[in-house]
Amino acid sequence: MSDDRATLLAQLDQVATGLARLRGIDETAPLAGEGFSLQFDEWDWEIGVGVYGLFRHAEATGNAALIKALADWYDWQIGRGLPPRQVNSSAPMLALAGLIDHVDRPDWEALVQDWADWLMTGLARTEEGGFQHVVKERMNDGELWDDTLFMTCLFLARAGRRFDRPDWIDEAVSQFLIHTRYLSDPKTGLWYHGWTFNGRHNFANAFWGRGNAWITIAIPELFSILPELGGPARRFLGAVFTAQVAALRRLQNSDGFFHTLLDDPASPIEASATAGISYGVSRGIALGLLDEGDRAMADAAFAAVVDCIGEDGIVAHVSDGTPMGHDLQFYRDIPDIPAPYGQALTMLMLVERLSRTETT
Repeated sequence: MSDDRATLLAQLDQVATGLARLRGIDETAPLAGEGFSLQFDEWDWEIGVGVYGLFRHAEATGNAALIKALADWYDWQIGRGLPPRQVNSSAPMLALAGLIDHVDRPDWEALVQDWADWLMTGLARTEEGGFQHVVKERMNDGELWDDTLFMTCLFLARAGRRFDRPDWIDEAVSQFLIHTRYLSDPKTGLWYHGWTFNGRHNFANAFWGRGNAWITIAIPELFSILPELGGPARRFLGAVFTAQVAALRRLQNSDGFFHTLLDDPASPIEASATAGISYGVSRGIALGLLDEGDRAMADAAFAAVVDCIGEDGIVAHVSDGTPMGHDLQFYRDIPDIPAPYGQALTMLMLVERLSRTETT
C-alpha cells in the first residue's frame, strides 16, 4: 500500500471524476486545480459526502486553491437554485458551514443559519422528537434511519458552534442520543438500519454494512466538530463507538472487506461500507477514541477498497440504493451497481489518508 502523495492524488482524481460521470458532468461547472474534479452536476447527499471530504482535506492542509475551488462550486450551485429541503439535501450544507470560516460571504452565512433553523423547526419529527428520515422520494413517517446523523446533525452541530447557538448544538447531540436508543444493539454493539414508531420495531433487524459505516463516521466527526463536548454525552457516545468498532473488528473478512449484512459472511462484500469504516476508524484513532491497535483494521479496509477502483475511476462491489428492508434476504439480494455514494465514501477515505500523509 502506498502513501505516496502523487499516488493518492491520482486515485482521488480518478474516483472524483467517476463520481462526476455518474452524476452528469456539466461543462459549465467550475474546475479545480491540483487534480481534483468538481464537476458535480447535483446537490444531494452523495455529493455532500464527497465535497465534505475535499473540504476536510483543504482545511487540514491549508490548501487555499482547493478552498477557492470549493467556494466556486458552491457559488455555482447556489446561484442555480437549490432543491427542496429534506434530510439528504442537507448533507452538502456540512462543508458549507465550514467554508464560511474561510470566505467572506454573508449570504452564505445567512443560508447556513436559515437551513439550521429549518432543521429545528421545519423537519418532520417522530415520537420523542427524533429527526424523521424524510427524503425526496417519501416521508418515511415515524422512521429513524442511521444515516440521518451524518446528513443533518453534523451540519447542525457545526453551524451551532459557528454561530454560538447552544440550542442547535444541544439538538444535534440529542439526536445522536435518541438514534442510539432505538438503533444501537447493546448485545452486539452493531446498529440496525432503521426503527419505526409505527409498530415499534427495527424492520428486518438488519445490521446493514453501509448503515453502520455512517455511524463509524458520524460519532468521531461529532467529537471533532465539538471538541468541547464532555460529560455523560461524550462518555456514552464514546462507549457506543468503541463497542461498535470492537464488533466490526471481529466481522472484517480476511481480505479486509465488510459484508452487506455485517454478521452474515455469505452476504456480498460491500466496498462503500468498507471505505466508510476505514475512514471512521482512522478518525477515531486520530481523536484518541481508539488506540493504534485498530490501525491494521483500517489499513486492511483501505487496501481492499483501493483494489476496487477501476481504470475508469468507478468503485466496484458497491450495492445498489437500499431502502428499508423487511427481511434479511432483501439485503442479500441487492445487486452491485456503479453508485455515487460508493465514489463519495471512497473519496472520504482517500482524503483522510492524504491529509494524514501530508500533515505527518
